[in-house]
Amino acid sequence: MRVQVFKTLDRIRSSFWFLPAAMASGAMVLAFATVALETLVTDWLTLNWGLTFTGGAEGASSLLGAIAGSMITIAGVVFSMTLVALSLASSQLGPRLLRNFMRDTTTQMVLGTFVATFLYCLLVLRTIRRAEETLFVPHLSVTLGVLLAVVSVGVLIYFIHHVSVSIQANEIVARVGKELIEEIEQLFPENIGRGAPRIPTEPPNADFLDRFEREASPIGSTGDGYLQFIDGDALMALAMQEDVVIRVERRPGHYVVATRPLALVWPGNRVTDHLMDRVNCAFALGNQRTSGQDIEFAVNQLVEIAIRALSPGVNDPFTAMTCVDRLGSALCRLAQQDVPSPYRYDTQDQLRVITPVFTFPDVTDAAFNQIRQYGRTSTAVTIRLLETIAEVAGSVHRSEDRIALLRHAKMIARGTGGGLPEDEDRQEVEKRFRSANRLLSEAPDSSP
Repeated sequence: MRVQVFKTLDRIRSSFWFLPAAMASGAMVLAFATVALETLVTDWLTLNWGLTFTGGAEGASSLLGAIAGSMITIAGVVFSMTLVALSLASSQLGPRLLRNFMRDTTTQMVLGTFVATFLYCLLVLRTIRRAEETLFVPHLSVTLGVLLAVVSVGVLIYFIHHVSVSIQANEIVARVGKELIEEIEQLFPENIGRGAPRIPTEPPNADFLDRFEREASPIGSTGDGYLQFIDGDALMALAMQEDVVIRVERRPGHYVVATRPLALVWPGNRVTDHLMDRVNCAFALGNQRTSGQDIEFAVNQLVEIAIRALSPGVNDPFTAMTCVDRLGSALCRLAQQDVPSPYRYDTQDQLRVITPVFTFPDVTDAAFNQIRQYGRTSTAVTIRLLETIAEVAGSVHRSEDRIALLRHAKMIARGTGGGLPEDEDRQEVEKRFRSANRLLSEAPDSSP
């Protein structure tokens, strides 16, 4: 159940409707509140501060009508500018980046500001009465409407600046790179093994793993889609309650076909329909990949920007090199983190859950493979890849991580044979390769 909450919150965060709707609801409450406080506050503010609107009913109606009309017009302009930015991002940088733009809180707040101001003025406008016997002019509410209009003008100016900055390639790459680093720090905590359930590093004995393969029963998916979230705590609690061992067969980002195994349960004779339903409830599927628990998705976003920049129609190696720099920063962070064990034990040291984990070689493959393949004819990009590998080499402390980096450095160097016709360019690449090779060979092995 909790995994569905995570999925819903992620969808809300990536929507253009929730925050504007919440701000519009707040504007409605504010309009009713200021009208109700009119007689209590207006006289005091007028006498002591002289801040409130002092015009009549006609002036108040005209003023609020002008504000409301202008706000809804500007809201349409903001929406149009947002669609233009989304269209540019989709065509030039890739459609998978639209989710990042839609998660932009600034754009959501700007839309909400204009809609809320419009709705506030509209609700206050309906309370103005012109008849002499029932004359009512909400001076406090009109004053607040003017203040909201002034704030909205400032918000519009800031939004124009924000859109101008947010559609720049370097800014987009930096935003995705920052999100990738935040995911690494969230999913790869430093203090592995503390708290409950405990996560030791030692694997179970080989005999048990053989029995697991023979006797485990698969639990199929009830739907099709990309795996977005897995509730590990729910699986741990279920395994302890049913006294079983659950091995997760898919990790976030994988596409799941209906009836294909999501998990294996041992002993298989304990699998019931109720257990199958509860296991499926711990997995959230969707129509697209998300970055909540899927590090590779953020890596693929940077890779997509890079290979689009390297396409003949764009031919922008500088953007590709920026993506390589950001990938290098992420790999440096990842190399310094402890990779959790796939074997999760309960507080009684009983194996309960086996999960697939992201490793440094996996992320390195996702980061470098396609850029290496598409950038083999670009000297600048090839050199930057080798320089990035040399930079990451200073952060690795596990032998398997160094092997993965060295493997990619060799493939990059070999690719220059057919991709770079100029001898001096190949010599420069060879020089960078020797530097990276030396750093990887000299790095101490501090892995446990």
